[in-house]
Amino acid sequence: MHIGLTFDLRSEYLAAGYTEEETAEFDRDDTIEALETALRQLGHQTDRIGHGRQLVERLAAGSRWDLVFNIAEGLRGLGREAQVPAVLDLYGIEYTFSDPLVMALSLHKGFTKDVLRAAGIPTPRAALVCRLEDVDAIDLPFPLFAKPVAEGTGKGVGPMSFLADAAALRSSCEELLERFRQPVLVETYLSGREFTVGLLGTGADASVLGTMEIVLLDGAEPGAYSYVNKEKCEELVEYRLVHNSDPEVREAEAVALRAWRALNCRDGGRVDVRSDGAGCPSFIEVNPLAGLHPHHSDLPMIADKVGLGYVPLIDRIVKSAAKRVGTR
Repeated sequence: MHIGLTFDLRSEYLAAGYTEEETAEFDRDDTIEALETALRQLGHQTDRIGHGRQLVERLAAGSRWDLVFNIAEGLRGLGREAQVPAVLDLYGIEYTFSDPLVMALSLHKGFTKDVLRAAGIPTPRAALVCRLEDVDAIDLPFPLFAKPVAEGTGKGVGPMSFLADAAALRSSCEELLERFRQPVLVETYLSGREFTVGLLGTGADASVLGTMEIVLLDGAEPGAYSYVNKEKCEELVEYRLVHNSDPEVREAEAVALRAWRALNCRDGGRVDVRSDGAGCPSFIEVNPLAGLHPHHSDLPMIADKVGLGYVPLIDRIVKSAAKRVGTR
């Protein structure tokens, strides 16, 4: 197939003056190189398109593709991950990963939890703080946990996210509202193990690829898989492959797969799950546009740990998306 690649290149945004944190979700040059190499090894022709505005320019100039491999995160707005899929839908061009509805919903952690709670999937009780006055109406037991409602890569998550009392709750929400200019999700803190579950496929064809436990090492920021812990993961985090022979892992995978199917996520991605003090796993968040750096991103790491490898992982994603080509 002739496959176009859409992506937000971190180096381009850094050169334009954006900060390291602002570009944390964007892709490195070697990610695009690895992805393009994998697609070519699989026999496909590739065409680097770039970010959403570059996609619009190419479409207006008449460019078309059999399939677009989309990993563009978008720069602005709560629906930023839906922008490229929406444009491709407009032109009737199929693409990898989820559609605009799923992308917009899943980026908003609060709305995602509402949908999954209605589907009977366990997730911590939560409240949304859109303005500081909303803090006064929160009726949840401490400790709590606070994070921006629509950020990834641990942005806005750190030691100040753990809330032991009302004073910490107000202080953290005030800082996050000012810093990220978006609502703050406040939820019941889960003190147990944390897992990230890799999934492949769509609907009834979806299955668990494998699961890693996130183990924080000495020197890591405690209590959460934070922005700093993710940025310095080589020295602060152990990614431990775990198996469903462990009942807690088995339940975490069941929660993740139910959430993936309930949201109608497609092709491949991850679901993050965390247990309470009694070892009962709950849904935390979903990443339907998971990072694909061959060595540092969680989904390829899972693929490597279970013996699948990077190129076969990309092949599975493309084959899942290719089932939709020609059906429009």
